Amino acid sequence: MGESLPAISGNELIDLLVKKDGWVEIRHSTHGQVLQKKFPDRTRVIVIPTKSESLKPGVLAAILGTKQSCLGRKGLLRLLSS
Repeated sequence: MGESLPAISGNELIDLLVKKDGWVEIRHSTHGQVLQKKFPDRTRVIVIPTKSESLKPGVLAAILGTKQSCLGRKGLLRLLSS
């Protein structure tokens, strides 16, 4: 993910993942909204800060990375354009 990521808030990212990528809202935690998605090899759980301001680039990159949502920059851009 060498190129810059688009600015997106935590709330916008949650909406994208739930409405367009099959993630399910599980619960609210003190750190944000907990989402879950079942993959063929395992179930992934991620926590996204519920903020109306843009997520910091490092936080967004971590959420999109292989240890969390596995979307990457291209996956995020695909969701934004669909």
